[in-house]
Amino acid sequence: MSEYSHKAEKDFAKKTVDLEGREARVTLKGSSNQCDMFHDEERCIGCFGCEVHCKLEHDVPVGPRLIRMMQVGPKVVGGKLKTVFVVMRCLHCENPACVSVCPSGAMQKRTDGIVFVDEDACLGCKACIEACPFGAPQFNPRTKKIIKCDYCKDRVDRGLWPACATKCSTKALYFGDINEMSTIERQRYAKKIAENLEVQKAGASVKR
Repeated sequence: MSEYSHKAEKDFAKKTVDLEGREARVTLKGSSNQCDMFHDEERCIGCFGCEVHCKLEHDVPVGPRLIRMMQVGPKVVGGKLKTVFVVMRCLHCENPACVSVCPSGAMQKRTDGIVFVDEDACLGCKACIEACPFGAPQFNPRTKKIIKCDYCKDRVDRGLWPACATKCSTKALYFGDINEMSTIERQRYAKKIAENLEVQKAGASVKR
């Protein structure tokens, strides 16, 4: 078993996630040079700490939410009430529509896949808002410019995770190489399938 971990800030606990038997699927760090974020719904309690720390990090006024935690439920699942929280943020698309429609070139994509706004070049025309199907670019009423999630690129450049992921109280957000994030996601999915199979086997045994 190996661990994937990030470079922690001073006086902040290091966050790790086990990669159980999936080492062969993990590309060496930095080899893909593409960043991604994984949200573990099973760990998330909907505390909205990610939203709070995002606003604090970027001094975002009331209104825009660069990361949004959406509550789904409660609803009855398997005879029990269940509520899950789904994260909504910029997906940093491979071919971002917001970049292609921006008339001033303010919306840009870095070589590591991070899509960001050059505030000095932004006209505030909102063309990117119309083009994005996920609602990632948002209008900042204070600056009259567009703002969006850029994975806290200044922190990433210093080897740190975005503020939302670093401060997540239940360690539900992970950030890193896209291949490492997909490995974590596959591992979670495989565990769910195995657990469901065990439940089905146990039920079959009882019926016999």
